[in-house]
Amino acid sequence: MTATHALGFPRIGARRELKRALEAYWRGEIDQNGLLRTGRDLRTRHWALQTRAGLDLVAVGDFSYYDHVLDTSALFGVIPERFGSNVGEVDLDLYFRMARGRAPRGEDVAACEMTKWFDTNYHYIVPELARDQSFALHSRALEAQIEAAAEEGLRSKPVLIGPLTYLWLGKPRGAPFDKLTLLERLLPCYGELLRRLAGRGIEWVQIDEPILVCDLDEAWRAAFQQAYQALGAQNPKLLLTTYFGGLGENLELALQLPVSGLHVDLARAAGELREILPRLPEGKVLSAGVVDGRNIWRTDLAAWLEPLQRAQERLGERLWLAPSCSLLHVPVDLANETKLDAELKSWLAFAVQKLEEVALLGRVLANGRSSVAQDLAANRAAIAARRASPRIHNAAVRQRLDTITPAMGRRASPYSKRAPLQHARLNLPLLPTTSIGSFPQTQSIRAARRDYLAARLNRAGYEERMRAEIEQTIEAQEALGLDMLVHGEPERNDMVEYFGERLEGFASTQQGWVQSFGSRCVKPPIIYGDICRAGPMTVEWIRYAQSLTRRPVKGMLTGPVTILQWSFVRDDQPRAVTCRQIALALRDEVHDLETAGIKAIQVDEPALREGLPLRGSERPAYLQWAVGAFRLASAGVRDETQIHSHMCYSDFNDIIEAIAKLDADVITIEASRSDMELLEAFTRFDYPNEIGPGVYDIHSPRVPSVAEMLARLQKAAEVVNWQRLWVNPDCGLKTRGWEESQAALANMIAAARQLRSQMEG
Repeated sequence: MTATHALGFPRIGARRELKRALEAYWRGEIDQNGLLRTGRDLRTRHWALQTRAGLDLVAVGDFSYYDHVLDTSALFGVIPERFGSNVGEVDLDLYFRMARGRAPRGEDVAACEMTKWFDTNYHYIVPELARDQSFALHSRALEAQIEAAAEEGLRSKPVLIGPLTYLWLGKPRGAPFDKLTLLERLLPCYGELLRRLAGRGIEWVQIDEPILVCDLDEAWRAAFQQAYQALGAQNPKLLLTTYFGGLGENLELALQLPVSGLHVDLARAAGELREILPRLPEGKVLSAGVVDGRNIWRTDLAAWLEPLQRAQERLGERLWLAPSCSLLHVPVDLANETKLDAELKSWLAFAVQKLEEVALLGRVLANGRSSVAQDLAANRAAIAARRASPRIHNAAVRQRLDTITPAMGRRASPYSKRAPLQHARLNLPLLPTTSIGSFPQTQSIRAARRDYLAARLNRAGYEERMRAEIEQTIEAQEALGLDMLVHGEPERNDMVEYFGERLEGFASTQQGWVQSFGSRCVKPPIIYGDICRAGPMTVEWIRYAQSLTRRPVKGMLTGPVTILQWSFVRDDQPRAVTCRQIALALRDEVHDLETAGIKAIQVDEPALREGLPLRGSERPAYLQWAVGAFRLASAGVRDETQIHSHMCYSDFNDIIEAIAKLDADVITIEASRSDMELLEAFTRFDYPNEIGPGVYDIHSPRVPSVAEMLARLQKAAEVVNWQRLWVNPDCGLKTRGWEESQAALANMIAAARQLRSQMEG
């Protein structure tokens, strides 16, 4: 009988229960027992959902209090020296200091670096690896979860990040070295852990090696052979798990590794099923990831019936079914959406519904189509209704796409001619200081938004409250002495969701929360149809902020690539087409901001690097349309209007030339967590425009000193002409409090003034 399973389940909770418990613990409002109790309750609930759906194996170890890569570092004792030299069991406070620099107990310390998990908007904590790194089992959290599952009578499948992927994701600390030299020391720890799991009666372990869908050189390919010769021959059985793409040239390597099973992402690479079936070694399980774990559309079950039945005829019980990847990347349960219209809702599947789709396909293979005929008919009807729905297509949008010309993506003059005009108009000092966009989303702001949505506060009252928040933000920035101001975005719930609520072709959810990192959750809008702007979205708020001050206030927009990447995107047309539709809508907004007298407009693209395909051969085409979309949105302004863009928490060194092609007058980037290492690209590439490398990490609550920020600025000035340097935080201040934000900004401004004095003196 075909086994069904999931690779992982959303950990944050259907109503963000873990987020609330984490933040309450960090504030000292609950103790560790309270936080641990929430974790236990969520795990038990999520296991029950998998069992109730009819899955045969329950994922255990996919839960995390912050990040599963950080969990792996804790498991194997990869603790940087600044967190203590004699670390035994990694307790929660040490764990949180590594993640965010602060915990209820223990001294503040610089947090570990954070970056994107492959091509997703999930952020992981980067392992810091030393040349003399030692490894040892330091945490029994996984074994504790297995014990809890056993008490529930569940057949559990522990989930581990594989040794090669863990090393790949890590970063050498100190002088560079070959990370593969650590493999020989790491493998015995994996072997010991697997023996412990076998002793607990575990039959299967899911071992995730998603780097197999990336370009690997011969050294890494050979390392896979070495690793799994050591691990694959012992119990428990290993299900080698890949996702986020096809295996491509690594297919034969993956098939021949001495493991008991292989999971492949058929949602991203459906054609690989035909390649795998005749080549799968005798006795090896194939786990088919046919339900898309990255998007929220219903699976076209009918399209999979014949391919899966042919696979079953060949493999029998060796065919397993699963989502393509962990369901971490989708909301928990569509049943919680009570305000989505019935038509749109019928097209969707969240995590719980995806479990049901996997189980339904399993029942088809076990008992035949007639056993679930009604369910299959409902699925066919929903798929057909979506394809035929008139709300998907907008003829005016399609016609406008046809009017795009190359000239629409070019500024009238090069930066060298624009810059003097902008500098004269803005009249800013050298090393100008600014912030990225958002200021703290206080309880007062959230309460006003809740009251407005619940009709306890009318529109006029809500707008009055937001104007008062903008006034406070402008006053605070002027008092601090920032040179270029922002309005603080109090009216925005999220930098993508806000625009999704104001653009045609988007829909919003009530409880469609997805974890971005730690306790930070986002609610991605759903792109279901052609996109256009119904009217101005930001102009009046920015115009009002500018009326309060003589200093320039940036207009704040989210860029087309980021809106695309951080939404659930329609899957019935190329992503490039959807991105151009968004770009045209934003182009209209940029024009209206400029007409309103706004002198600087920031079009944020933090997801530009995230969208980069994992395979090098696919990257040029992506960068061409992604850069083109940004320029289409931003290039229609006059020379004297300054265009900014912001990017964060990704390694931009390999796309620096593409970033230059954006032709933004100023880019701001995250740089502090890596201690300015991201600026390495600027030693090899002469970036032509202005740049603001972030000098402090806003995702950590600690306030860096003036000296710390000055040192980072001095590092930046070594590789970037200081006359083209801006001074800013890494990212927006939405998640921080006012007290820490003002203290950190004050130190940042003091550091900028010190360096300015040194340079001008």
